[in-house]
Amino acid sequence: MKKVLSILLAAGFVAIVACGPSAEEKAAAEKAVQDSIAAAEQAAAATQSAMMDSAAAMATDSTAVVADSTKN
Repeated sequence: MKKVLSILLAAGFVAIVACGPSAEEKAAAEKAVQDSIAAAEQAAAATQSAMMDSAAAMATDSTAVVADSTKN
């Protein structure tokens, strides 16, 4: 009876270990995380660039308004 339980316990351990993710799956998950981080950084950079462009446009517009008001 002890041998049967030992064999079943060993088979259970093997089954649990075999159910884990493979090295390829782990690498794919890590690559997906890195790709997601890169995409978020690109989006943040694009947003910051758009904000800077908008601020520059507003500054140009306000300068034009001041110049127009001084003409009168």
